[in-house]
Amino acid sequence: MMKVLIAEDDFASRKFLLRFLQQYGECDVTVDGQEAIEAFEMAMEDEEPYDLICLDIMMPGVDGYEALKAIRKMEEERDVPESDRVKIIMTTALNDGRNVTKAFSLGCVAYAGKPIDKEKFLNELEKLGLVKEGAALR
Repeated sequence: MMKVLIAEDDFASRKFLLRFLQQYGECDVTVDGQEAIEAFEMAMEDEEPYDLICLDIMMPGVDGYEALKAIRKMEEERDVPESDRVKIIMTTALNDGRNVTKAFSLGCVAYAGKPIDKEKFLNELEKLGLVKEGAALR
């Protein structure tokens, strides 16, 4: 079963992602980047790493970019091979090219603009090998 971390400060988006993703795996939820980093670190220490992190860019305190950087740094320090690294999808209303480019340069694997399109999101999860192809949309 897939293990998911949702880092999202907006209640409606958080609720939507939780409802959508819990049919495919076990979900933990954080409301800012600092909490996301801490949850990721705890999961690594418990040797139960996340398969997927949905990371909002605009969050109070530590934003999604900083959280993404910190998570990739932790994986590097622990010599996690690239093939085993957590898949990180940035979820954001910032849909301009500059933000997309920055997110990919920091190590995200996909980018989902808000409002999130369930079908596109599911296709992305299939492409990343996180859900089986043809997984039903509910």
